[in-house]
Amino acid sequence: MGEAGRDDVVVAGAGAIGLACALALLESGRSVRVIDAGRVGGGASHGNCGTITPSHAPPLAGPGMIGRALRWMLTPDAPLYVRPTLDTSVWWWMLHFARRCNDRDWRSSALAKSALLNDSRTRLADWIRHYGLDCEFAETGEDYVFRDAQAFEHGQHELALLRELGVPVDVIDGPAYEAQEPAVKPGVAGAIRFGGDAMLRPDRYVAELARVVRERGGVVVEHCALKGVRVGSNGIEIETETGVLRARDVVLALGAWSPRLADAVGVPALRRAIQPGKGYSITYSAPALVPRRPLMLRERSVCVTAWGSGFRLGSTMEFSGFDDTLNARRLGALERGAREYLHQPVGPEVRERWCGWRPMSRDDVPIVGAVPGRPGLWLATGHGMMGVGMSTGTGQMIADLLCGRAPDVDPAPFSVDRFG
Repeated sequence: MGEAGRDDVVVAGAGAIGLACALALLESGRSVRVIDAGRVGGGASHGNCGTITPSHAPPLAGPGMIGRALRWMLTPDAPLYVRPTLDTSVWWWMLHFARRCNDRDWRSSALAKSALLNDSRTRLADWIRHYGLDCEFAETGEDYVFRDAQAFEHGQHELALLRELGVPVDVIDGPAYEAQEPAVKPGVAGAIRFGGDAMLRPDRYVAELARVVRERGGVVVEHCALKGVRVGSNGIEIETETGVLRARDVVLALGAWSPRLADAVGVPALRRAIQPGKGYSITYSAPALVPRRPLMLRERSVCVTAWGSGFRLGSTMEFSGFDDTLNARRLGALERGAREYLHQPVGPEVRERWCGWRPMSRDDVPIVGAVPGRPGLWLATGHGMMGVGMSTGTGQMIADLLCGRAPDVDPAPFSVDRFG
């Protein structure tokens, strides 16, 4: 706590992004209080597949995506589903997303994402070692697996860009891959291996970040929802459901809640920039035969991750606003997809069926940096499906900016200014 009852830095959001920001700030000599409306890691950080993927630099908005999305609107269990709605904010976001489905914007977003993903990948391995984060981290690589020859060929179109961005890539033909990976069924057309990717158990990673933040003097307050922010000459006043806090700086790591709180925090651009993208996963006890590394079952867009502590099928992208119901058909699509590819597609015991919202920015690039005209207010949101994989780089960028240092990653592409 700073002078006269004022905190130095308040971070709103105790997911992977918020806690990584808190830890990097503590290491920079700042004192930090983290608040969250729920519990540590209770949002998108909890149930994702835990893959750390510089290979995922190409954005969702790419050439041909609009045609696929329109076809999939008629298929409720499709990998990408937009629920028909009269909500104008969804269609405004979709219109601007559609405008970016071209080669120039696709490449621009990929370059920005890659810089942060690559920085975070290296930094994450350093943090795991330095802080002793017990989260089943493994530098395994990741495989994209194809059963259709045409899809396998099409899947190689972006490899030149990925190699340019420093992503290690190996293309493996079907028979060779089947010999290497006994968990897959016969009939593989081919696979693409990204040897620099990694994996971890995301809920444990976030719990470990919270542990280290507390050990280094940070305060983490759960069930303390942010209600509003007022910037004044003597700092920032933060209204929460449990009272008022005052701080020198505030970092808004609000994830998918960013558009809902846009007016309350005085950053209306967040309403236009971000939509919640709903993802699903099912976690099981591990079957006897599991893949040796995380897999993306490419034609079905199903991710498969096996840790010592469990086995998870996940992915899908659903734009349905803030609907938090578990859609049995979309959960079923994960298992149906896995059955096409794997000898043992599910585990003997279901431990959790989950859905959560990812903060999808319309250009698929995070929003990180200062809020123009509101001194002391900072944003760290819009990471889409890459929050865990971009967490350490985002945390360091925020710490550098708050402390007046030049970040290792150019912050310009991440500014909220790009949304007007």
